[in-house]
Amino acid sequence: MENKITQTGTAKVTIGDQSYDLPIMKGSMGAPGIDVRALHKHSGHFTFDPGYTSTCSTESQITFIDGQKGQLLHRGYPIEQLADKSTFLEVAYLMIHGELPNAAQNTKFTRTITEHTMLHDQVEQFFHGFRRDSHPMAMMCGTVGALSGFYHDDTHTTVNEARDMAMHRLIAKMPTIAARCYKYSIGQPHVYPNNELSYAENFLHMCFSVPAEKYKVSKTIVDAMDKIFILHADHEQNASTSTVRLAGSSGANPYACIAAGIACLWGPSHGGANEACLNMLREIGTVDRIPEYIARAKDKQDPFRLMGFGHRVYKNFDPRSRVLQKVAHNVLEELDLDNPILEVAKELEKIALEDEYFISKKLYPNVDFYSGIVLSALGFPTSMFTVLFALARTVGWISQWNEMLEDPSQRIGRPRQLYSGAVARDYMDLSKR
Repeated sequence: MENKITQTGTAKVTIGDQSYDLPIMKGSMGAPGIDVRALHKHSGHFTFDPGYTSTCSTESQITFIDGQKGQLLHRGYPIEQLADKSTFLEVAYLMIHGELPNAAQNTKFTRTITEHTMLHDQVEQFFHGFRRDSHPMAMMCGTVGALSGFYHDDTHTTVNEARDMAMHRLIAKMPTIAARCYKYSIGQPHVYPNNELSYAENFLHMCFSVPAEKYKVSKTIVDAMDKIFILHADHEQNASTSTVRLAGSSGANPYACIAAGIACLWGPSHGGANEACLNMLREIGTVDRIPEYIARAKDKQDPFRLMGFGHRVYKNFDPRSRVLQKVAHNVLEELDLDNPILEVAKELEKIALEDEYFISKKLYPNVDFYSGIVLSALGFPTSMFTVLFALARTVGWISQWNEMLEDPSQRIGRPRQLYSGAVARDYMDLSKR
């Protein structure tokens, strides 16, 4: 990986009567960082940063976020342009290789992914070990981890061809695994991939077709699914991506690394936000109850919080939500569903975009608000929402894993701690305790 980091100056840290000069490093965009790698060696001190919210864990060239501007770039391309003009597999190629594919590269990459969508027959049998009421995320995490037992090539981290194959397999097989999790959870027979269909269309086909009748999905719905995949493909060094990198730093098998990312994504503070948003809409129930919940959200003494509004990173509008807002409206218009929950969502969106309280605090509807609405309208249960998130995010995870392996400064992850336990003491025999 070509290093584009430059030193722009030094920061002075004074500890007691000693001072230390630390390099200030600047990337191509974004805030500079203070390089503290030598601080412990020279001073005997560590930095303390729970959650690593003020710590750069790596150099990366894949994704850039400017929360103040509401900007999300993948390899320099604005997410709005990619969602409008590209396809998910083109974005996948961009993430991995750094540039958008030309026509020949796109055809070859698409064909390669399409030819690896089938699961090994023994993986198919693996599902029968789960209870029927297992959460789809539990099945996905277990199944992806189990791929390590089928593709256990020890050269994944050292030979480019083996690494490429692992990335291609994961991108190709995730929709098949996700659809299999869904079908198994609802007791329907699984549907094999159809290589004549596009990536998003094939996924919908595997989820919603049944042997008893022909299945045809509209272009609007396929386009919505593809855009949802693009919008969730990567989001810089978030919790699950950092987990994948940390697991990968030990040289672990790529399938195990992605399984670790899935496990982290499962948490309600990360991938489960759109599910929580839809549950909130269900709690509100009907349009006439919205004023009551708006009042509660404005009351600082009330623990109730509106889910799906505002974002930890974006202090302005979430750029992904602008794209998904249009997608949501197109899907709802085409399906013309008589669903009170979706009516609540549309009215709540209208209020949030006009109410001075929301505008002043920049509590705009975020990507989780709209993705929950769209996925519910398409017929997915809330238990599948995070599974679809994992399917899309696999592209980002595997790109970050690949980039990490090419980084000459990469080392095994080993965070430090401030120990606050008991000081050294002698063991006491059981009879004396």
